[in-house]
Amino acid sequence: MNQRTLALIAVSIGTLIYGVNYTIAKEVMPLYLKPFAFIVIRVSGATIIFWLLGLFVKNEKIDKVDYKNILFASFFGVGLNMLSFFKGLSLTTPISASVIMVITPIMVLIFSSIIIKKAIGKQRILGIIIGLIGAVLLITYGNASNGSATNSNLGNFLVFVNATSYGLYLVLAKKLITKYHPIVFVKWFYLFGLIFVIPFGFSELNEVVWQKIPTNIYWNIGFVIIFTTCITYLFNLYGLSKLKPTTVSVFTYLQPVIATIYALIVGSDSLNFIKVGATLLIFLGVYLVTKQVENSVK
Repeated sequence: MNQRTLALIAVSIGTLIYGVNYTIAKEVMPLYLKPFAFIVIRVSGATIIFWLLGLFVKNEKIDKVDYKNILFASFFGVGLNMLSFFKGLSLTTPISASVIMVITPIMVLIFSSIIIKKAIGKQRILGIIIGLIGAVLLITYGNASNGSATNSNLGNFLVFVNATSYGLYLVLAKKLITKYHPIVFVKWFYLFGLIFVIPFGFSELNEVVWQKIPTNIYWNIGFVIIFTTCITYLFNLYGLSKLKPTTVSVFTYLQPVIATIYALIVGSDSLNFIKVGATLLIFLGVYLVTKQVENSVK
């Protein structure tokens, strides 16, 4: 099995975890934890874990100029990305949030063309458009009326901000992750991210009534810290080191599919013709975009 195949498997597992995370994280917010408090806990936990892992990795000296680059990547990959996502998810539905994330490949293409002067192929554009049409259909007509969305318009906009921020992070992190060991990079990445999120979540964190949080919600919190944050970031960083940012970003097309399936399994949503049709369009978009990416990377 070559490194490219391993990288694709790693990114696929990360996508699966992200897909179920929409429902798992939504169960925590805002009843037990407000979104910004949840982010502080998430980033704090990840920072501790990555710095502990760093003890077992040969230390690398970070170039002075790269501290600034890591700081920028951390702002878009942790600060703005996570704060806007969890706040948006607390206001909208898991399926709505997941389908909006499919605009990430579009933003990666835009930022790649601006920052690294990457050409955009016609077939890839067609695949993105088809996938985006499926996402629009799903978010517009396929949502369940389960009362979990308190302000879907604002929530969807914040998830859009999150997707845009994540797209820019993928482009900014590409050079850094190929230059440094993933653990060395990510421990600084999250430490800077923690500095960004503490001012936003500190007051909400003081409002948490820990003794009223049930055991299953603690399991949810643990899942978000260990799986959604640590494992997926390591897998995606490995994927970024072996694949193009565009290739990694197109896997976000699968998140609404996984999120929908998981929501159906746990009974938090229902299936209809629009959802099935939109899902097929998303898969077609993934096929077209991935096919061109694979053909261009030998």
